[in-house]
Amino acid sequence: MCQVKVETNILEFNDDLATHNRQYFREQGLFVVNFMSAPGAGKTSVLEQTIQRLKTDYRLGVIEGDLMTTIDADRISALGVPAHQITTGTICHLDARMVHNALHSFPVNDLDVLFIENVGNLVCPVEFDLGEDMRVMVYSTVEGAEKPKKYPMMFHESTAVLLNKVDLIPYAGVSLDELQRNVREVSPATTIFPLSCRTGEGIDEWIVWLKAQIKTRQREAHRFPRTPLHTHSHHHVHQHVHQHVN
Repeated sequence: MCQVKVETNILEFNDDLATHNRQYFREQGLFVVNFMSAPGAGKTSVLEQTIQRLKTDYRLGVIEGDLMTTIDADRISALGVPAHQITTGTICHLDARMVHNALHSFPVNDLDVLFIENVGNLVCPVEFDLGEDMRVMVYSTVEGAEKPKKYPMMFHESTAVLLNKVDLIPYAGVSLDELQRNVREVSPATTIFPLSCRTGEGIDEWIVWLKAQIKTRQREAHRFPRTPLHTHSHHHVHQHVHQHVN
């Protein structure tokens, strides 16, 4: 019972701070996309392809989450886009506090779109709201057609699922039709894009769709006066989580 109570309180405090993040993002007129996947599915490669096609039209920034190293952030910076690394150590996901803290050293008030590349994990990232507008899952087709049924939550909570590495399907013995059926079974409303970062297949369709999402948000957004990011919330979370754990 104690463990359940602690986990419940952690998620509640995370949601409170995610709400704070979301309000701040909207006040900045910022569209925020949370990229999730298992390790090695190709999130960074998809981001590279996406950035190359968007950076002439939008001001972009990326927050990178990894257990260790700045390898992915370095790849993004090489494209001329500002990137901020969050190194989580042993934590298998980003949370709202980590993103909130990053915003104090990574200004986003002159950006149009912020991409958050979450830590590679097929379970934990989906449990933590970051304050994002949209979740996108990158799934490597060579991981098999059965994974959507085995790990349904991440597929179900994603607005779009990018089925990456379709060029490897002939070598992996995976049925793309079966994979897409399984995704739709666990999440009928999810938009699916089969694609390959190596060949470029499906990338244009993904970009057209993403641009439409950004434009829709820009039309709906109400521009607020630029406001400073407050710091009291994450201290509040630390204090209460510490008390409940003890």
